[in-house]
Amino acid sequence: MTTTAPLFISYFRVSTARQGASGLGIEAQQRAVAVHVAQSGGRELASFTEIESGKNNERPRLAEAMERCRLTGAVLLIAKLDRLSRDAHFLLGLEKAGIDFIAADMPNANRLTVGIMALVAQQEREAISARTKAALVEAKARGQKLGGYRPGARKVDGCGC
Repeated sequence: MTTTAPLFISYFRVSTARQGASGLGIEAQQRAVAVHVAQSGGRELASFTEIESGKNNERPRLAEAMERCRLTGAVLLIAKLDRLSRDAHFLLGLEKAGIDFIAADMPNANRLTVGIMALVAQQEREAISARTKAALVEAKARGQKLGGYRPGARKVDGCGC
């Protein structure tokens, strides 16, 4: 009886252009994915890289990766769960979309584990946002000028900036 090697479509994401330009975050993700592919005896069919906030679930490169998974039957492979999304609803919805995925940092995770980790990732996203807003309020209180004039820009709730 022969078993076929698993097929993977990899997806890499960093949140900012600065992170993308440095390449360090992407390189670390690529190493983790390459190790997983090698250990599984699998084959990477394609990879997709995106510079976009995890808050934004409308990511063209992720959509391309997911479509390629659907077309080939490959598994979406990411380095860490939070590189896919920090939105629990989005992560849990992948199952309904017919996409199997593996996070290289926890390859044996089952649906329960992924569900719990998705909720933890979402909580961390909310905590990061709260810390950033608090830091902006403190910076403004110290008299630091934040940002620049942008006609029509909205104010961040609670920030007053």
